[in-house]
Amino acid sequence: MAPHPADRTLVNRTPSRRTFLAAGLTGGAVLGLGGLLTACGGSGGPTGSGGSANGSAQASSGSSPNQKSVKQGGDDYAAVIEKMKDFGTDAAPGVYPRTVRHAMGETVIPAKPVRVVVLDTGELDNVVALGIQPVGVVYTDGSKSMPSYLKDKAGDPAGVGTINSLNLEAIAALKPDLILGSQLRAQDQYAQLSKIAPTVFSLRPGYPWKQNFRLNAAPFGLEAEAGAQLDAYRAAAVAIGAELGDKRPTITPLRFMPGKTRLYAELSFIGTILTDVPLPQPKIEQVKELAVEIGPEQIDKADADWVFYGVYGTPGSTNQDAVLGGPLWKTLGAVKSGQARPVSDETWFLGLGVLAATTVLADLKGFVAPGA
Repeated sequence: MAPHPADRTLVNRTPSRRTFLAAGLTGGAVLGLGGLLTACGGSGGPTGSGGSANGSAQASSGSSPNQKSVKQGGDDYAAVIEKMKDFGTDAAPGVYPRTVRHAMGETVIPAKPVRVVVLDTGELDNVVALGIQPVGVVYTDGSKSMPSYLKDKAGDPAGVGTINSLNLEAIAALKPDLILGSQLRAQDQYAQLSKIAPTVFSLRPGYPWKQNFRLNAAPFGLEAEAGAQLDAYRAAAVAIGAELGDKRPTITPLRFMPGKTRLYAELSFIGTILTDVPLPQPKIEQVKELAVEIGPEQIDKADADWVFYGVYGTPGSTNQDAVLGGPLWKTLGAVKSGQARPVSDETWFLGLGVLAATTVLADLKGFVAPGA
């Protein structure tokens, strides 16, 4: 971390609004940072969430006239991790108050938080991984319940809306002492949330999930614990790679969503996990983007040694059944060899944290490296 003056006391200093870039096209519709919503592997829907000026619950797009829908673009991917290098705190573990630097400026945490509200699946995974049970949680539009892989550890937090429709009244009623979210998801609600409790935002969910974990640990003084869990994750990834040796099959992460089908690329949550092993992806997915969108008539582009597919929401709301039952699907090499397998959407595409990532590694080990 860069030096941080001890007497710096500015709270929730907000920088100017970031400009958004349009997504490009490569071998299909290539989705940049803004193509995140409803996946990065991510969650949510087409726009941000909204609330009235007095903090009451109100469903709206949440987008100001100067802010494009996140579907239309976002921060340059290459710059995100660089921008996060100074995020966090210089305070020693157990020392409060502490100042946390984050996407929206700086926030003073007066005491160790005990009542935490999380605004996305990544923040939920992160706090649970740190042994913290949140008091409030938002869910995705595709799954409005606690992810099954976290149920035994997350406690029984109150629902406070969805990613696309935060219930600010419900959040305030919980009397939280910390709110965790991201600029990409809830920038327009940040000022209101900050009036409820100290609020710390990452830049975005998804592929910078490791940096987000460390940032989410900073208010609690648990950066060392986060680092230890990330080290264990990396060791598990390396072990799979070592078992495979030079025989590394290509992997396609395929996701069926309402109105679209995606091949997840290098700068997605699942893309980072494949890189860490490493396991190669087909050329169409070797792009510095979130995903490549294809139509049902292009499903042959998904072919790889292994195809792992998930579905966001209910299969009936997507074209999954039509694709899997169609003649083109049956021509894929992975299908012919029995190496096209369904996987859990809540871990492979929605988890966005170390617990989900570790679960995905276990899945990969079982399929492609059972001896690891």
